[in-house]
Amino acid sequence: MMQKLLFAPVLGLLHLMALLPLWALYILSDIIFLLLYHVVRYRVRVVRKNLAESFPEKSEKELRGIERAFYRNFADYIVETVKLLHISDRTILKRMQFEGVEEIDRIFDNGQSIVAYFSHCGNWEWAPSVTLHTRHKPEPGKYAFCQVYRPLRNKPMDRLMLKLRSRFGSTSYPKRTVFRDLLMLRRDGVVSITGFMSDQKPSHGDDIHAVMFLNHPTAIITGTEQLGRKLKMAAVYWDVYKPSRGHYKIVTRLITDDISATEPMSVTDRYAAMLEQTIRRNPAIWLWTHKRWKHPVTMPQNNTEDTCHP
Repeated sequence: MMQKLLFAPVLGLLHLMALLPLWALYILSDIIFLLLYHVVRYRVRVVRKNLAESFPEKSEKELRGIERAFYRNFADYIVETVKLLHISDRTILKRMQFEGVEEIDRIFDNGQSIVAYFSHCGNWEWAPSVTLHTRHKPEPGKYAFCQVYRPLRNKPMDRLMLKLRSRFGSTSYPKRTVFRDLLMLRRDGVVSITGFMSDQKPSHGDDIHAVMFLNHPTAIITGTEQLGRKLKMAAVYWDVYKPSRGHYKIVTRLITDDISATEPMSVTDRYAAMLEQTIRRNPAIWLWTHKRWKHPVTMPQNNTEDTCHP
């Protein structure tokens, strides 16, 4: 109850912010950028270290340019996410493009469910608007558009984020129960596509699979493939572009029509390669503030080459 009372004025302020047009929110974003980057210096050391180690071939000037562009993108992400409280379908259709959604419709037509490999690139909170582009729509008992999330400790904030993420008809499942939830959908004959943010470090106790990723031996999340393999799901990759400020494009790229028919960890390797390609194309749109390589991992002897260049 205390959390709800304290959060109420914050929620009211966010609703007022969301009523502003995007051009006004981008002025606010410019202010947030200045505060985050020049005043608070939010995780600048972490971002700088990650960029320098990931792109040793780039000059100091190039790295600083990427760094500044990242913080501008991060500030845009904040105000754009708030805007979800009061954004029209017409506006999101202008600003969020999808290509390759016919792959999703084709797989749905075959009665197959899909794992969508995704990442913290661009504005990932706008991605559930895919439901405005596909021929199939969320429909109880038939089709489900889902995403996996980690519940927040702050309950009012957690409810707010769930509300934002359901704006376009998608359903959010906690990471710890997603296998059971998807199993129940399959039992009920529901065809689904589920987005998995698979670009952060694995959870404690997860199987370790190491690849060379952005010039680092990297432990990559394996649970996405393992779940999709057990449920015999197809796999796609959502490749993110940011053509201009406030405009994004996601290209759906098929990885496989059936994960269970592939070699173990081959889908995970392919995802890592595709993600690295996305990041190298535009490094500023990835989330660099996480200590992704805090705990070093050792590459297997037979896997020491840079496996993430397709």
